[in-house]
Amino acid sequence: MENSVTVAPDPSTPNTGATGRTTFAAWRSPGAWALLIAVIAIGLAIDLASKSWAFANIAGAPVEFTREQALTTTPLSALIPMHRPRVVVPSILNFTLVLNPGAVFGIGAGRTVFFIVVTIVAVAFGLGVFIFATRSRDRVSHIGLGLILAGGLGNLYDRLVYGCVRDFIHPLPKVTWWGSTREVWPYVSNVADLFLLVGIAMLLWHAWAGERAARRQPETAAA
Repeated sequence: MENSVTVAPDPSTPNTGATGRTTFAAWRSPGAWALLIAVIAIGLAIDLASKSWAFANIAGAPVEFTREQALTTTPLSALIPMHRPRVVVPSILNFTLVLNPGAVFGIGAGRTVFFIVVTIVAVAFGLGVFIFATRSRDRVSHIGLGLILAGGLGNLYDRLVYGCVRDFIHPLPKVTWWGSTREVWPYVSNVADLFLLVGIAMLLWHAWAGERAARRQPETAAA
């Protein structure tokens, strides 16, 4: 009796999928690199441009500050003049200026150096996933990774240049839970945070779709 051994596919070698198209490791594909870099560049430009626009216009006058001011001023809100939020869609979306010393949604406030290191490691990890764990035609994964990297780099830029993250997007303003004064979404964020969430959702969807397709292949072969 012969023993059968299942060998995991090597991402670096060509592979013909159910569509009949040959795919290979993403790092060997100029098209995959072009897509990833384009998403990162466009996403980063949109994030930084949106922050610059917000801090130049929402408060009625440009809000300018230095990294030194951000690191020595307590509370950070003292660097932003009092202003009325700009209502984009009533009860759905407001724009209001906030300086965030933490991570997404203000988590871990006051640990700027820690989050700079974490972001650098996360960017390196994201590139590692692209190089070692995706194939040339995994475009959903490449776009998702590009959005995650763009979001991480956008907030990393803020931490390095300003000592904090510039936020201005407030969804569901003053919308409270039924029977409570607690807001449903009290957080103010930015476009980089949005890119991070969308990118993660795309990776999860791609992983789910890939697992579902893998389950169907044995059924198709048996038929």
